[in-house]
Amino acid sequence: MAERGIKTSKPRVHYDCTKCPAFCCSIYERVTVTKADINRLAKHFSVSVEEAREKYTAPWENERVLRRVKDSIFEETCMFLDQKTRGCTIYNGRPGVCRTYPARSRCAYYDVLRFEQTQQGDKNVVPVVKIIFRDEDE
Repeated sequence: MAERGIKTSKPRVHYDCTKCPAFCCSIYERVTVTKADINRLAKHFSVSVEEAREKYTAPWENERVLRRVKDSIFEETCMFLDQKTRGCTIYNGRPGVCRTYPARSRCAYYDVLRFEQTQQGDKNVVPVVKIIFRDEDE
C-alpha cells in the first residue's frame, strides 16, 4: 500500500532458498565472523564466548572464520549447514554476513542454478561453483 507516493511494500524476492543447494554456505572458502557474531553464537548455544570462539570458529590470517566440514555436494561447507535439508541449523544465531545476504531482491547463485537447470532440462542439475580469493600478485 502506498501513501502519498511512498512505497511501503517490500521489493519482490526473486529466489527460493529452499530450492538451492546452499551456495552461499558452501562456495566461499571462508565466512568471517566478528566479536558480535561470536557473542551471538555463545548465546545461541548457551556457552561462554571463549568456548564458542574455539568450537565454532577458526583462525584465518588475521581474522576469525566459521569452521567448515566436508560436504556431500561441494568440497566443504559451513559446519552449521544441514547437509540433508541444505538449511541453516543456527538460523537465529547466524553471523551478520549471513543475515544480510544477498542484500537485494535477486540472488546471483540462485539465478545460475535456475539457468543451468533450464539449459540442461534437468531440475536436479547443480552447477558446482567455488570462489577463491587470491592476492593480485599471484
